[in-house]
Amino acid sequence: MSLYEHFRQEEQPFVDQVLEWKRLALDQYSVKVTDFLDPRERYILESLVGKSNDIHFKFWEGYNEIERTRGLLYPSYFEPVNEDFNVQCFQLEYPHKFVSVQHPDVLGALMNLGIKREKFGDIIVNDKTVQLVVAKEISDYVEMNFTSVGKANVYLQKINHSELQEPLSDSWDEGYGTVSSLRIDAVLAEAFRLSRSKVVPYIKGKKVKLNWKLIEQTSSEVQQGDTISIRGLGRLKLLQIDGQTKKGKWKITVGIKKSK
Repeated sequence: MSLYEHFRQEEQPFVDQVLEWKRLALDQYSVKVTDFLDPRERYILESLVGKSNDIHFKFWEGYNEIERTRGLLYPSYFEPVNEDFNVQCFQLEYPHKFVSVQHPDVLGALMNLGIKREKFGDIIVNDKTVQLVVAKEISDYVEMNFTSVGKANVYLQKINHSELQEPLSDSWDEGYGTVSSLRIDAVLAEAFRLSRSKVVPYIKGKKVKLNWKLIEQTSSEVQQGDTISIRGLGRLKLLQIDGQTKKGKWKITVGIKKSK
């Protein structure tokens, strides 16, 4: 069985990248810091590196429920510390009495600076406190150029990782249903109680991500454990596929977190 058969076709470039990281770490017996990885990418890295005696891996654990974080591949003699992950944390200072800053605003402002998504981690928005985590190699550029979010003038204050706040956690609502197939449009329609014809524009309009990757094919199939987000509606996890009914429909259990 080919190694790639364990992963989706669109994940092959990342699989190749992890294998290259592993090869370099083994050949050069050196430390490799990854970009910020989403949970699916972390799972792939763990699967490919495994429990090797020669190469170990660890993820930066800035706070509980961290979503995007950097990884470290290192030889057995090395003992990593926080500084090895090359992470810089910032707190956003802005006139919160007069303006409101939301997660999409901060994300858009960072992307407008030409920064690739893999170079910064989570954006934590708790009431009036906004914090972000970026790769240290671009932190000076970000600090110098990140001066506005929407119409608000802002500036960044460096903070220690111990000052990061825990994100406000929203509860997941559990739901059950049946779908004619495990296509993403069918699962989204069932989870959000929409017709499939109303789900399609979200997918075609580049508003749907499967395991943190943008998709545009309504026929993309989902698997147990997958996370799907749909901009403007919320996020869901396919918690379990419970087999088929007598009529051939798939019984599914999902966790749903709707947008506020």
